[in-house]
Amino acid sequence: MLSYDIVLNTIVDPDAGLSDEERAANERRLLRKLDLTLIPWLTLLYLMCFLDRTNIGNAKVANLTKDIPMTTSQYNASLTIFFISYAIFEALANFLLKRSRPSIFIPVIIILWGACMLGMGFIKNWSGLMAARWFLGAAEAGLFPGVNYYLSCWYKRNEFGVRASIFFSAAALAGSFGGLLAAAIEKLDGKRGIAGWAWIFIIEGALTILVGVISFFMVHDFPDEAKFLSKDDRMRVLYRLKQDKQSSAEHESFKMEYFWAAIKDWKTYVGMLIYMGPLMPLYSFSLFLPSIIQNMKFTTKTAVIRNQLLSVPPYAVAAVATVAAGLWSDKIQRRAIFNITIPLVGIAGFIMLMASTNPAVQYAGTFLGAVGIYPCIPITIAWVANNVEGVYKRGIVLGFVIGWGNINGVVSSNIYFNAPRYLEGHGTIIGYLFIGVVGGSILMATLLSRENKRRLNGERNHWTEGKTQKEIEAMGDMRPDFMYTI
Repeated sequence: MLSYDIVLNTIVDPDAGLSDEERAANERRLLRKLDLTLIPWLTLLYLMCFLDRTNIGNAKVANLTKDIPMTTSQYNASLTIFFISYAIFEALANFLLKRSRPSIFIPVIIILWGACMLGMGFIKNWSGLMAARWFLGAAEAGLFPGVNYYLSCWYKRNEFGVRASIFFSAAALAGSFGGLLAAAIEKLDGKRGIAGWAWIFIIEGALTILVGVISFFMVHDFPDEAKFLSKDDRMRVLYRLKQDKQSSAEHESFKMEYFWAAIKDWKTYVGMLIYMGPLMPLYSFSLFLPSIIQNMKFTTKTAVIRNQLLSVPPYAVAAVATVAAGLWSDKIQRRAIFNITIPLVGIAGFIMLMASTNPAVQYAGTFLGAVGIYPCIPITIAWVANNVEGVYKRGIVLGFVIGWGNINGVVSSNIYFNAPRYLEGHGTIIGYLFIGVVGGSILMATLLSRENKRRLNGERNHWTEGKTQKEIEAMGDMRPDFMYTI
């Protein structure tokens, strides 16, 4: 066993001297431990997060807008305000996560948004709803970018995609679970003088607070401090990252140069273009699917529970597609091809919703729409994380990319009107998917491919002239030997 009393600053191979078989066995054991310890709980956290931000759609079907009188514009404003506070505070999330401890930061924000959600069950007017949604957005802002950044500090580049996909599949599962839970909770309508929609907020908020408290014992710190790993395993994680040419393996102290490096990197802006492509459709779909289904001819306005249940299958299929795409993407170590082809399925689905009044065709369109949206989110996050090096730079870039995507949530809450066809909403989603995801991914793949060819031809070797090995490693993805993932 190695002694690391000085360390985790000097990264060495803890398996030095072992055979290839023994080394591979240690790596498999380590990955199993990481997967079983990190992924299930983090996935549950995002399920609760997405459930709490989108359950207002289920509450609307359960007569929220009748008991708390509001116009369509006011209801859309209550959706919009969430994304404004979310985007404002999201930019700080990865910085705060790195500066503090994940084991403290993540549980605290969960308890805070759970309290906001529970409080929504006691609102008496539209102003109260607006205030609650504002604080809900501020509290939730740290989870999604924080966890994606956090996971990227544990896994090699060709391992990150499927983990990000499993984590994000919770968003689709939240849609399924939300519909089932809402249908069950609505049976409490009138109990203790509380409406069914209010019970949705109260029960789900209380569950979130409980999960937040348990998270103090379930969320772990970064690899160099994680207590669930032995010293050898902590070194093994860092060594694997270093062999994968990730400077995330090294300890970094924050410097403003990391911020400016992220600002100057063209990948930041192309990543923002790509990520807005599926994210605005994601929020529109999540917030308005219950209403879209309610307006199909085979449903009735009064069949509330049935409408909630009909929203479950499209999300379930999307969850399976998300994990499958992540697995396949990691296996072939490609990202672009998935982002270029998968949105075309979604576009076909929304065309079906626009072109037909047949409820069977429309409902089938919701399945294609979900499959064409959800897998693109984690693949884009993995793609951006794969191609940005340095702990702080990666965190900042992901913050910009994810923050910009969520600003587009403002659009998602203001395009669905003119029921029952919702032509404007479906058409806007088609535009986002085609221009943002398909077009942006083609642009990113083209530029990355050109840069890789230059590096392979030695055209970037002069960047390292006169630099020490430590200075070269500090260059991150600007090192000439760093090959971009396409």
